[in-house]
Order: sequence, then C-alpha cells, then structure tokens
Amino acid sequence: MILLDTHVWVRWLAPWEHPLPVALTDVIASDPDACVSAISHWEVAYLHKRGRLILGIDLSEWLHEATAGSGIRTVDVTPSIAARSASLADVHRDPADRFIIATALDHGCQLLSLDQSFPLYPELDGRLIAA
Repeated sequence: MILLDTHVWVRWLAPWEHPLPVALTDVIASDPDACVSAISHWEVAYLHKRGRLILGIDLSEWLHEATAGSGIRTVDVTPSIAARSASLADVHRDPADRFIIATALDHGCQLLSLDQSFPLYPELDGRLIAA
C-alpha cells in the first residue's frame, strides 16, 4: 500500500496542470491499494477555499470524482493517527502533513511525496518515495 501526499494526489488526477515524474505515476498506477489520508480531502477543500488550488469544478464533485472515479481509496484518521501526528519530530508545523506522515507510519506503508520537508522527518526513514 502506498499513501499519496495531497499534492501528489492532485497532480496525479490532473496531469495536464503539473505532471508528476513518470517514475512516480508508474508507482501509483502499479499499486491497486494506493490511498490518501482523509485529511487530504480537508486540505484540498482548504486550499480551494483560499484560492491556492483551482479545481475547475464544484469542490464536492471534485472530491467525489477524486476517489470514486480514480481507484484511490481514503484512509480514515483514527485516534492512533492523531496521537502519532502530535508526537512526530518538530520539522515543520503543517498539521495536514503531520497527519499524512502519521497515517503512513500507522499503516506501515510507504509515502509518496515531493514535499521538501518530508525527508527531514527521521520517522520516515525507509518509507518515503520521492523523485
């Protein structure tokens, strides 16, 4: 199972905007269990509201299509994930990123991200897939 960071998920769904490196799209396409954290839905909604992410369609419709139509499943945020997110190294304070990292750790899966700060998390050693 591979967990996609929010920006990877968005870029994978809209490759004409900002294409991912081919190696990363191959990794996603080859994993039938690829997933996103439920917090990624919130992050998309928040970025859209603030004008930092243009979806081109209604937010609810985009979120529905991004899961139902893509084969990417959503992993819930659990109390264990919430607790783990608070115990991560203080690399940066983005709460969504901390939940995403904690989700990957809690599920024992690899995390696909292009975020420059993720390699700085010692907890992700051996779990991070980046270009």
